[in-house]
Amino acid sequence: MGSQVNPALVAARADKLFFYSPYNFLRKLDVETQQRLFGTGLAEQYAADSTHRVFAFEQEGATVQFLYSYLAWDSDFFQAEVYKVFTMLFAADASAAVLAAAGTAFRQHLQQQGATYCFAELPAEDTRVAQALGAAGWRLVETRLLFFHDAVATFEQPRYPVRLARKEEAAAIGQISAAARNEYDRFHADRWFAGDTGDRFLARYASAAVEGYCDAVLVPAEENLPVDSFLAISDLRAHAAELGSGFSRVMLTAVGPDNRGWHLKLVSETVQRARQQGAEYVLMTTQATNRAVFRTCEKLGFKLGGASHVLAWSV
Repeated sequence: MGSQVNPALVAARADKLFFYSPYNFLRKLDVETQQRLFGTGLAEQYAADSTHRVFAFEQEGATVQFLYSYLAWDSDFFQAEVYKVFTMLFAADASAAVLAAAGTAFRQHLQQQGATYCFAELPAEDTRVAQALGAAGWRLVETRLLFFHDAVATFEQPRYPVRLARKEEAAAIGQISAAARNEYDRFHADRWFAGDTGDRFLARYASAAVEGYCDAVLVPAEENLPVDSFLAISDLRAHAAELGSGFSRVMLTAVGPDNRGWHLKLVSETVQRARQQGAEYVLMTTQATNRAVFRTCEKLGFKLGGASHVLAWSV
């Protein structure tokens, strides 16, 4: 806070910053636009946002900057000061020792700011940032794989009966999300989310998805079958407009015991929905441990696009 982003350091990190684009593996999309939206352009203008912070560290003639943000909604929900790191900036010749020292200084800075919890989602390609945070005591809590479907227009699968979740079902959808506990997702793998904290957060997220946070929430519409699963979708319209393409991203999904087998059906219908809307891509992220999702991806023609790591620090 109070520092300006160093443009020379942004330029030095341009090759890695490109991988911060959630679409970096989609080769038809313009590289310069992705850099502007999610990489070097975002980094250069980072300090312009009132929720964003820049922390600078200097040692042995080297400068390291941390770009991070304050998360107001998360802080209110968890009743703790929550921050998120976007990335680190440094010259190519910065030593591992300097980066580790910078990570330690940043951790001390967070404590002075009153932070209770801070996390980062880093593309797997940005190993130096992950190593610097690890050397400063950050812990790995989740590894994610991002799958994509790029043959939406020619997608052919059996159709399954689904409908949109109704707003009066928001609380029930939240309970489905809370009950479908995954010990490897960030909210259950990270020890900071004690007790049922992760369950409560995912319940609130799922309810908000039904209430309008997401563009659609699909549920089964099979006769005499109780609703015990859902899939929430964002159409990423702002990104689609900037990139001249069309997307649907699976934001959250859960399947209870009364709807076994419905994950594949809901994902299949998500691709059908994207096809009807003229979208070119469907995106879906899951944990690197979620073999059931891998099988769904294989059966429906999804491809692996990339990987990321979630690291966290807490007091």
